[in-house]
Amino acid sequence: MTAMTSTQTPPAASLHTPVIGWFEQHARDLPWRRPEAGAWGVMVSEFMLQQTPVSRVLPVYEQWLARWPRPADLAAEAPGEAVRAWGRLGYPRRALRLHGAAQAITERHGGDVPSEHAQLLALPGIGEYTAAAVASFAYGQRHPVLDTNVRRVFARAASGVQYPPNATTAAERKLARALLPEEDERAARWAAATMELGALVCTARNEDCDRCPIASRCAWRLAGKPAHQGPPRKGQTYAGTDRQVRGRLLAVLRDSVSPVAQAALDAVWEEPVQRARALDGLVADGLVEPLADGRYRLPLT
Repeated sequence: MTAMTSTQTPPAASLHTPVIGWFEQHARDLPWRRPEAGAWGVMVSEFMLQQTPVSRVLPVYEQWLARWPRPADLAAEAPGEAVRAWGRLGYPRRALRLHGAAQAITERHGGDVPSEHAQLLALPGIGEYTAAAVASFAYGQRHPVLDTNVRRVFARAASGVQYPPNATTAAERKLARALLPEEDERAARWAAATMELGALVCTARNEDCDRCPIASRCAWRLAGKPAHQGPPRKGQTYAGTDRQVRGRLLAVLRDSVSPVAQAALDAVWEEPVQRARALDGLVADGLVEPLADGRYRLPLT
């Protein structure tokens, strides 16, 4: 057998055992990975972890599951309560989407998170990634699970480039399917293991190749770690953005059990045009309800 050159993709089978073995030794003990989390716990974690680090998610996740241990418990509450409990996780529309999914699960599936991928995908607020993640992590099924961490691992180990494209491509999906182990249980383990490897070792910056179980097979490393050739990767900004203004306005509404006067919202941001634009955006997104008397509240319906 000829040795693999720096331009060749390593065989899928040669990656499975070292990556899964590393995961079994180094995986973090996270509450949504424990058997008692169930499919609902997995689903809640997947919504919360989108673009949000584990350290920020953990306390909110635990409070959420203590208050709403089943989808029906959340569905019975006003959507504004989901927004309130979301706290400062950011991207609060995720809270509304999770509330909508809980309502659909209660109405369509008797309160149990469905196990079929197609049924998961049909839930409001559930995209391809979340449906695959829940089916894989909660039910041990064989699906490609492509989050940012997994895409980066595959880009480096299999494609020989530093970073994946900005948006998931058909080529990435094809590669992910090709790399999946055949057995359901092993495929689900592989999905979790590659995600953890990207989160802890094959990170976006300062990757730790000395700790990587597949460093000797990594196409990018074997090619000499060529620099990224695609469009510039822009870091996310927050200070001074509409996102920051929206967050401040929502914080006032979350902290109040009664509707809030316009003056209280005006006090959180000095620039009136940006403040009005941010408030209008919150209303348009269904995160805030304007009342006839000029006050505002978190949504009740």
